[in-house]
Amino acid sequence: MTSFLPILYSFRRCPYAIRARLAIAYAGIPVEIREVQLKQKPEQMLAISPKGTVPVLQLPDGKVIEESLDIMHWALAQHDPDNWLDVGEDSEKLIQWNDGEFKYYLDRYKYADRHPEFPESYYRSQAGIFLAELETKLSQNHYLGGSRFSKLDAAIFPFIRQFAAVDNPWFVSSEYQYLNNWLNGLLASVLFISVMAKHPVWKG
Repeated sequence: MTSFLPILYSFRRCPYAIRARLAIAYAGIPVEIREVQLKQKPEQMLAISPKGTVPVLQLPDGKVIEESLDIMHWALAQHDPDNWLDVGEDSEKLIQWNDGEFKYYLDRYKYADRHPEFPESYYRSQAGIFLAELETKLSQNHYLGGSRFSKLDAAIFPFIRQFAAVDNPWFVSSEYQYLNNWLNGLLASVLFISVMAKHPVWKG
């Protein structure tokens, strides 16, 4: 059946998919969410995006947007009532740091047994360089880009959530107390809870 809504191929826990869903939900754009099983990706998704990663957004006109940040920008271009796009000059550098070096060490911290070259504590300390930068920003403002929640928070928050979950007791008692408060506030937000609603795996 042809959908008249944009179709979002997603995986509920994927941080890239979470940030795309945050922007889409905030912008109030109806979409058809197709929950993907990563070990058995649907042929329809691979046909439009052979790289096989989520999220992937297919618009009604057939256009395909394959990167989470591009999906965020598309959604915010449609509707941005609280000016999520109004962020500081260094926001793009911070997102690049998150998606690059921090994600590299996050993956190794999360799966330290697969990367025995260094102990888990090493990967955590390397990731901590980025966390310390966020902690400094949050000690000065409620949000990463200033006094208001913005695209910057939405883009980075799902990855901090993933990092905190690796060893939550350690994270809660760590020196990152401003970061903890920020994370807990976003985890309890109506927007986040709404985008984490469970969907059955899409069968096609």
